[in-house]
Amino acid sequence: MHWHAYQWTGNGADRANEAERRTSSPDFAASALPPMRTGDWLAKPASRVAATFHDVGEAADWLAAEYGKVRGALLLPERIPLGDRLEYACDALLRGVDVQWGEWLQGGRFATIGVICCPNRHVSHSCPVGRRAEVGS
Repeated sequence: MHWHAYQWTGNGADRANEAERRTSSPDFAASALPPMRTGDWLAKPASRVAATFHDVGEAADWLAAEYGKVRGALLLPERIPLGDRLEYACDALLRGVDVQWGEWLQGGRFATIGVICCPNRHVSHSCPVGRRAEVGS
């Protein structure tokens, strides 16, 4: 198994456009909006992949760095300390569970930061960057 990282920050109200967030929509691939299901990030074009990891620690480092970019603009105080988030993320990713954090930011903006398992147990999308699953994954 390996992991692909995705990030989206935009007008939070845009997330209400569910049609573009569903793989059945002809606009899905071209839409910058995050998908309704985390595993459907894999159906987005490879250009949307922010990074690919084979080490869960590197994936956690990326999550922390991306969270750090939006942390100062959070609308509400942090409810879950970053250390706890990262501990859960490492455990979940190793178990094949996607990790996606969504936070409201000041000014009505919303940030989504996610690391998605590939292959994914919930969807049958092929790897967006053409990698094959490793033996034993």
